[in-house]
Amino acid sequence: MHENLAIFTGTGDYIASNELQNSVNVAIALGRPLLIKGEPGTGKTMLAQSIADGLGKELLIWNIKSTTKASDGLYIYDTVQRLYDSQFGDHDVSDIKQYIKMGKLGEAFLATSQVVLLIDEIDKADIEFPNDLLWELDIMSFDIPETGENLQARHRPVVIITSNAEKELPDAFLRRCIFHYIAFPDASMMKEIVNVHYPELEQKLLEEAMAAFYWIRSVGGLQKKPSTSELLDWLQALTVGGISPEKVSAEFPFLGVLLKKDHDFNTVLQHLHRQGKQVKSAAGIPRSR
Repeated sequence: MHENLAIFTGTGDYIASNELQNSVNVAIALGRPLLIKGEPGTGKTMLAQSIADGLGKELLIWNIKSTTKASDGLYIYDTVQRLYDSQFGDHDVSDIKQYIKMGKLGEAFLATSQVVLLIDEIDKADIEFPNDLLWELDIMSFDIPETGENLQARHRPVVIITSNAEKELPDAFLRRCIFHYIAFPDASMMKEIVNVHYPELEQKLLEEAMAAFYWIRSVGGLQKKPSTSELLDWLQALTVGGISPEKVSAEFPFLGVLLKKDHDFNTVLQHLHRQGKQVKSAAGIPRSR
């Protein structure tokens, strides 16, 4: 299961810092899952797609929910369908294999070439979920008791795990992962990210928008600071709306594109009103003081 090691250097549409590139490549070299944390909007989920694109591999995504069990990622035995077929079907139900459906981890194990497996938002699941995955991720195999089979991974997948830090993960799980925290991009890196998406954006508009954006993020007491994706949306709104650079910092138009909570909206408005600014709402209509 040893792979020819490929080196991840980011992609044309995903700017990865040197530290992040190193973490990805160390995880691949050691055959360890890479646990990614960071505030929402820092590109945790998009990283897996970028790795798959950069290394020329298929991406499998396992979206975790509060009800997800570790066994769901291995396989599912469809007992209901088998019972239905036994009562109303016209074919043999003795072959249990036809009712075994692989989960995303099972699919990754069976893939004919190495894949990238994203286990997205692992902290949404039960606290025991991470530990329940440890054995299979370590030995790269699992049993299917219903058929008496042992499924061995053909190739060790590149496993990327994201967490929004909604709950603490078990120490035993953390010891088996390579960890990286994606820090929020500074202004220099943010310009690189924006230029990837909007290479022809007027630079004066970008400068004014970024100054306003980072000022908003600096306001104390926000429940949800605007993220990179919201900055990109805001820049698009400013462009489509024909907003001049001078109006960006003077009026903060389309503020609702950046701020999604009433508390944050009102907090920023209070700060702006104290500066004597006439602020427009997401619809472009001045809000009363």
